[in-house]
Amino acid sequence: MKKIAPLACLVLTISCTQAPPGDPLKAGFDAINPDSLLTSIKTLSSDEFEGRKPGSAGEEKTVDFLEYNFRQMGLKSGNPDGTFVQKVPLAGTNSKQQGSFAVNGKPFAAEANKDFVAVSTRFVEDTNVKDSDIVFVGYGVVAPEYGWDDYKDVDVKGKTIVMLVNDPQIPDPADPTKLDNNMFKGRAMTYYGRWTYKYEIASEKGAAAVLIVHETALAGYGFEVVVSGKAGEMFNIQRPNNNLARVPVEGWMTFDKTAELFRASGLDLAAMKKEALKKEFKPVPLKGAKASFHITNTLRKIDSRNVVAKLEGSDPALKDEYLIYTAHWDHFGRNTDLQGDQIMHGAIDNASGTAGLLEIARAYSKLSPAPKRSVLFLAVTGEEQGLLGAEYYASNPLYPLKKTIANINMDGLNPWGKTKDLVIVGLGNSSLDDTVTAALKSRQRAPVGDAEPEKGFYYRSDHFQFAKVGVPALDPEAGIEYIGKPEGFGRQKRDEYTEKLYHKPADKVDPAWDLSGAVEDLRVLLETGYNVLQDPKLPEWKPGNEFKARRDAMMK
Repeated sequence: MKKIAPLACLVLTISCTQAPPGDPLKAGFDAINPDSLLTSIKTLSSDEFEGRKPGSAGEEKTVDFLEYNFRQMGLKSGNPDGTFVQKVPLAGTNSKQQGSFAVNGKPFAAEANKDFVAVSTRFVEDTNVKDSDIVFVGYGVVAPEYGWDDYKDVDVKGKTIVMLVNDPQIPDPADPTKLDNNMFKGRAMTYYGRWTYKYEIASEKGAAAVLIVHETALAGYGFEVVVSGKAGEMFNIQRPNNNLARVPVEGWMTFDKTAELFRASGLDLAAMKKEALKKEFKPVPLKGAKASFHITNTLRKIDSRNVVAKLEGSDPALKDEYLIYTAHWDHFGRNTDLQGDQIMHGAIDNASGTAGLLEIARAYSKLSPAPKRSVLFLAVTGEEQGLLGAEYYASNPLYPLKKTIANINMDGLNPWGKTKDLVIVGLGNSSLDDTVTAALKSRQRAPVGDAEPEKGFYYRSDHFQFAKVGVPALDPEAGIEYIGKPEGFGRQKRDEYTEKLYHKPADKVDPAWDLSGAVEDLRVLLETGYNVLQDPKLPEWKPGNEFKARRDAMMK
């Protein structure tokens, strides 16, 4: 990337904060400012909002706060029924877990919430798995397009299957120090690596339980994040079958404890990992190993809410086409298992993105005339529970998906200052990347691809639910090359966030924050969206993209 000299940085700072005379977006740019952004973040992440968990008093406060702000901006209700909300029916399960393991009839020591986590997302009070055989299924992947099947027709019905985190990272035959880009996208994760897929395939195969082997470097977070994420009440979308199609027990186990279990069964986990990188791999039983689980669920059904506002387009021929900006308003509420501060404040994740959604909505409300097409500002629920609010909207759209031209998502803004770049997760997926690149270039900035593609971030936020149904989706993140900061500062801040703040009570507003970079990023996303709304040509997926066929079929 082009290096910028100190004088150029000064020019960059000025050009990023002032629009050219006569710019139709000037009023919008001026409406986005760090003070109002910070005020909203502070409110949403405050003790009063109690961590914004669905179904809590925190949800009530959050929904009221968002609706009030949208009304103050003069925006229209986003739901055609005349309201600012879309009800999202959720089924809550609070799992009390009991699990035990044995090898050759002898108890194997493993402690719940320390060595393993096991819950049931089935909407039933009791789930029992008794003395199930344990089978290692490699990565648990069935991918016909890669000629890959980790099950090889082995019957795992009623068994506890153990699978590795992420998807297979296959060495390049020409250079074993690199990964083969022709297999599972090389370093970048495919959907086969997501835990959601792993539970889905386990359900399809009829397994009784599944344990994903946790590795911090590959998962992108520590095991304590898994524990806290499964603590207390969890939600799924209400389904007619009470989620009985899901595998009865869904769990994780630490790498060290899994390795110990393998050794007790006469296997070497490290050696098994190497074997699992071969297409010829077949499931391996852990001889003499048994697993038992008893999950007791406290059940509750609720109507959570997506909050949605609309800015109507100015062109009568195009105003029934929509660009959707999204941000998830929810977090984890209170974790009563913790000592000290129990509120999961979620300041960066995702009070910041929700506050950014309000800033962009306010910016659009200042534009005159309004853009040709219409804009929806959608604050979704249940992202932390598995992208539930976005999934529900994509399955029950308020406006036809065929008329939904694109999605721009905000999940965590940059609180550490201005950057020369902007990370675009999944860079190269769609023409939206070209549009945002042009907006960055005009500011002497540049797009960069995901800094950690192996962690599968493209599948981990709400835009993915739109992509899955074919809608071109943009997922920007904070840049990594900070102006006026030493080399490596961006990586350092990312690592510190993951280790110390991510899904922990410590994710609070920090007086040392510098939101100038977040403001600049929001202005880029405003310009990107505006240009999409004005462009005669609709956004589209690039050739070869996994979501292109769905969009092409929809648009016929």
